Amino acid sequence: MVERSDVHRTGRSANMLPTVYILKCSNNRYYVGSTNNLKRRFEEHSGGKVRATRNLRPIVLAFSQNCSTLSRARKMERKLKSYKSRKIIEMIIRDGLIRDA
Repeated sequence: MVERSDVHRTGRSANMLPTVYILKCSNNRYYVGSTNNLKRRFEEHSGGKVRATRNLRPIVLAFSQNCSTLSRARKMERKLKSYKSRKIIEMIIRDGLIRDA
C-alpha cells in the first residue's frame, strides 16, 4: 500500500519516479544507472538479476535523485558516466545533488 506522503502531484508513488542512482559495490567501485522504479531496480541489482552488478554484491544505494522525466534521468546518467571520475561521483554523493547535468 502506498502512503499518502509518497504520492506526488503526478499521482505516482515516490518509488516510480524517474530517477538517476549511484550504487556502491563490494569492490568499492560505483555503478551509475537510471530507472522509472528505483525500488524494483535496486531489488534486481541486489538479487543478482543485473549482469553488470551480479558479482559485485552486496551493493549499497549511495545516491538517488528524482528527475522530471525518464529521458532527463537517462541524460544525467550518460553525463555522469562520461566523467569517468571517482572524485566527481563521490562529490555528488557527499553533496546529495547532481549539479548542472
